[in-house]
Amino acid sequence: MNPTSIIKMPGYRYCEYLLILNPHEELRNKIIHVKNEFASKFHSSNVNGKPHITLAKFTVWEMMEEKIVNSLKVVAMAHPPFKVLLKDYGSFPSHTIVINVDSKIAIRNLVKELRVARRLMRSPDQDPYFITDPYIPVATRLSPEQYEPAWLEYSHRHFTGSFIADSMLLLKRREGEKGYQIAQRFEFMNLPVSTKQGELF
Repeated sequence: MNPTSIIKMPGYRYCEYLLILNPHEELRNKIIHVKNEFASKFHSSNVNGKPHITLAKFTVWEMMEEKIVNSLKVVAMAHPPFKVLLKDYGSFPSHTIVINVDSKIAIRNLVKELRVARRLMRSPDQDPYFITDPYIPVATRLSPEQYEPAWLEYSHRHFTGSFIADSMLLLKRREGEKGYQIAQRFEFMNLPVSTKQGELF
């Protein structure tokens, strides 16, 4: 069987996955307003995408999805909901402006627990990426000419917002597709989960 026919078989298709925290609608709309204002002022087209906080990103065969979902479900069931605070702006010189997450520790603790599924999220040529410094992007892939005046302004601007993270979303994008679809929603239930690691897989 040649490699191209493997790609075409169901389950042997690679998918990109994003695991995210999703702010409530009112806060999402507030952030979309910020992104649109930025786009028109600094002539940037790279403000697309719904506002969210990325927890992990990975690319695997679609056939792995069920095992990954089962593993993440156990993590979510044991995890309590928590408050996410957003405050002001940050940047990655010299190309990205972001909204800062003020409550990083709660998110880092969650990400530490998500690493239990790390080996399932590996593909032969790519390791999963877990966030260590959570943020919400405002604009990415800026040119130096856009970034410098934008950061000069946004480093002095204020933003506040908060939401209760009571679930996380797993988004997927199949090879060749443009947009992400929701694959699974995981509720944070704060339940005592006593499943042994070996029983997950």
